[in-house]
Amino acid sequence: MSHVIRSVKLLWKDLHIKPKELRLDTLRCGQSFRWKQIQDNWACVLQGKMIILKETPSTLLLGYDTHFNEERNITLEEIESLLIEYFQLKQVSLADCYERWSNIDNNFKQKAVHIQGIRILKQDPWENLISFICSSNNNISRISQMIDKLCTAYGQKVATLDDIDFYDFPSLNALVNDSDLEGSLRKMGFGYRAKYIANTAKKIKSDHPEEGEHWLRALRTVTYEEAKEALMQLQGVGPKVADCICLMSLDHPESIPVDTHVWQIASRNYGFSKKGKSLTSKLYVEVGNHFRLLFGEYSGWAHSVLFTADLSSFEKKVAIKRKIEKVEDE
Repeated sequence: MSHVIRSVKLLWKDLHIKPKELRLDTLRCGQSFRWKQIQDNWACVLQGKMIILKETPSTLLLGYDTHFNEERNITLEEIESLLIEYFQLKQVSLADCYERWSNIDNNFKQKAVHIQGIRILKQDPWENLISFICSSNNNISRISQMIDKLCTAYGQKVATLDDIDFYDFPSLNALVNDSDLEGSLRKMGFGYRAKYIANTAKKIKSDHPEEGEHWLRALRTVTYEEAKEALMQLQGVGPKVADCICLMSLDHPESIPVDTHVWQIASRNYGFSKKGKSLTSKLYVEVGNHFRLLFGEYSGWAHSVLFTADLSSFEKKVAIKRKIEKVEDE
């Protein structure tokens, strides 16, 4: 049963999260593809719960509909606990990390001063896996559209917010129960990725009939190398996709996904232009090792800030901010 929620009727609770610890730009930098921005609000369904967030210059606010929560027997404390885990707020002091990384690397310092509060999410590994299989030769906007179609077709509708429907991410069973999953996904515009998703879903169901998609969570307890190797047995999962999943849902903060953006950063700012013109398998490993050695613990988090700063949408924001600061100085 879904419920209609209106933004104008929401109540708001201050979560007391400082900007240096979390900004909602985290949700637009290519980690998760289900968050939707509706005016000043960010909304998504996590674990069957409707989550609505809004930031102010000084904190983060949680929006809620009392009737909706009571109807579903959901408390604000449950939602807050979910968000603490999802944003890894107790595990990592981002302000301390930014300070340490800025002292280590001048390039990071120059970029980070304009981009506060970019955290690594701790996502559901199953959603993370399917989302990043979709990321192959793709962009954030199109991946988001594909994941939205997948959730609408196979997920459970949870709520309607301001005339926009919100669905939970579909389970493994919901996908494999479609006898022609690949064909269905191709009709939705998934292209060659349809085969990868269908075959990966079938393999997990076949190899782990009891655990299903929850098998992926066991990869949090093995080494980074073991987790990455296990993921790369799945169709559509190469080194970069495996590193994304290790970093964003499997508690391996030393994982460094290297794509064209990161390769350009490494070439431009860290001397890799001398080592080659294109990203080879050997250079992929070398770039990752360079950042791991440079930034140390939570190096994947530092790399994510550099990646975010290199996205065109953030470069424009930084340029505007610099112009404003220049005018104010004058």
